[in-house]
Amino acid sequence: MAQPAGSPADPGDLSTGELITRITGQVSTLVRDELALARIELTQKGKKAGVGAGLFGGAGVAALYGVGALLTAAIAALALVLPVWASALIVAAVLFVVAGIVALLGKKNLSQATPPVPAEAVEGVKTDAAIIKEHAHR
Repeated sequence: MAQPAGSPADPGDLSTGELITRITGQVSTLVRDELALARIELTQKGKKAGVGAGLFGGAGVAALYGVGALLTAAIAALALVLPVWASALIVAAVLFVVAGIVALLGKKNLSQATPPVPAEAVEGVKTDAAIIKEHAHR
């Protein structure tokens, strides 16, 4: 019985070369389709990540304005018992002290992180190398 044009032939009637050609084409199509799907998926996730990062940035700006409002409230509260200029000066001095403490802590953490070499891993490799050399000489 003749096969209609465009319909797949019975795999049992195909030669090994034709089967390999067909498999190669199908694998190529499958890989291409999977890559296209991955590209679409990554594009969608990238867009969502961008929106999320933008929202986090907006939250940071709003929080910064909130801190400014709290500082203004602190100045206003101190202004009830001191002149406004003195209240602002006290709040600014406290902010500078806090900034100095945070900077010193940051400097301490940075100095502990440099040089950026995994010291424990390097020591472990050196120890392993020494053990291997010791066993090689036996």
